[in-house]
Amino acid sequence: MNRLKTVIAGLGLAAVVVPGIASAAPWQSINQRQARLDQRIDQGIRSGALNRNEARGLRRESRQLAALEGRYRRDGLSQWERRDLDRRFDALSARVRYDKHDRRRYR
Repeated sequence: MNRLKTVIAGLGLAAVVVPGIASAAPWQSINQRQARLDQRIDQGIRSGALNRNEARGLRRESRQLAALEGRYRRDGLSQWERRDLDRRFDALSARVRYDKHDRRRYR
């Protein structure tokens, strides 16, 4: 009887935890990621968290990434190219986060 209760409790806990983990980082399309990064850069400029040089560099990287995506999409986006773009977007997102919080507020 105790074993049955333990199994049921474990299954109930798994039913609650697993969907929460899966939805923690929802998948975004490439266009959504680009738009979100641009919004974060704009917000950083407005709040003063990004200075002009940081914003210029981040926007340049964003444009280069968009150009790379265009080259990849010409003949269809392979799984490797999709992963490459995801890695590059992750790196750019980390750079936006770093630059926004590095306390360089001069213009």
